[in-house]
Amino acid sequence: MVAGLAGLVGILVGATAALAVRLSERSQTPTPPANQGTLPPGIASVLAVLPSSAVVLDSDDRVLRASSAARAFGLVRGDRLVVGELLQLARRVRRDGEIRETSIDVPQGRFGHETACFAVRIAPLGPWGLVLVLAEDQTELRRVEAVRRDFVANVSHELKTPVGALALLAETIEGAADDPDAVRRFTGRMQHEATRLTNLVQELIILSRIQGGEPIPKPQPVALDDVVAEAVDRCRMKANSKEIQLVIGGSEYLTVMGDEDLLATALRNLIDNAVAYSPERTRVAISTRRAGDLADISVSDQGFGIPEHELERIFERFYRVDPARSRATGGTGLGLAIVKHVATTHGGEVKVWSKENFGSTFTLRLPVHHALQGYVYGPGEPAGSRKETLREARS
Repeated sequence: MVAGLAGLVGILVGATAALAVRLSERSQTPTPPANQGTLPPGIASVLAVLPSSAVVLDSDDRVLRASSAARAFGLVRGDRLVVGELLQLARRVRRDGEIRETSIDVPQGRFGHETACFAVRIAPLGPWGLVLVLAEDQTELRRVEAVRRDFVANVSHELKTPVGALALLAETIEGAADDPDAVRRFTGRMQHEATRLTNLVQELIILSRIQGGEPIPKPQPVALDDVVAEAVDRCRMKANSKEIQLVIGGSEYLTVMGDEDLLATALRNLIDNAVAYSPERTRVAISTRRAGDLADISVSDQGFGIPEHELERIFERFYRVDPARSRATGGTGLGLAIVKHVATTHGGEVKVWSKENFGSTFTLRLPVHHALQGYVYGPGEPAGSRKETLREARS
């Protein structure tokens, strides 16, 4: 980025130098722009196409030219550069002719609750006391870098917990070799931690595949009946252990384009969460319906619900509304992040409704694949076919 700014400054300074040479051929003393209120010929055209926030100051610190971005970010008001740090640097550049670089944070919004981060390069522009200020918005890059750091830190922590537990349990078993009951108890705990570690690694692999937002390489028609049946089958044992009834309903034979395994994984994560955060002997409902050109897959529970102020963050990686309960159920904190990325990858979205003590409803909304809608599978299909599998899941 700094190299890009340096290149832009070099182009402008070079163009100004060439202009000065041409002027000097006509006169021993360069002629300043008329009234110091206009730019030398050619410089205005270059500034007009710059993607950065660009500001040109005259010898009296007045703004001769400012890009729309510079004004939108609040660097310039009227004919003045209002960021004091930049103004001081511009005066020093005018005095000694040396190019300077810095980074600044500029408050944004009416009350300055947010800031925009800029990489800045300031250079002299010709022999008339003009100064060029180029500011490149780095806010998004900083945000992405902060997310990356947090992700690495969270992964390290999440991996360290089960690995440390396994090491400790192994030592404990070694010391309790003559106590069969203790060995069985600790072995069961080791299996739990090993499963948790395996799930975390698997979900990290899935997330790494889809988080870039790239389209699915070879999308295929996917019957949502199959997706529902497979996801329910994967979650049935966990639901049975809590005597939670999985109820399936809604429209049949809806089809979308995409990756069946990813869609089943996303739906399984929603059902797993519903079961994990629901009291025993309650019900989790999975339904499909068509809404115009969209197919909705909803998972509703009668669980503890999510506080309203938490709803905006629940799709963040490793974010947990209740960390203690999540760890107790073996959750990785990646399930909803995977759901969100799968929905985005398929050109859809995920919605959530929740109220504390009344439960939650998560809805995957995906574009319908029109070509196969209403297709009825023939009576000669073998057991385990889409139709038969769905009938078994609904029973």
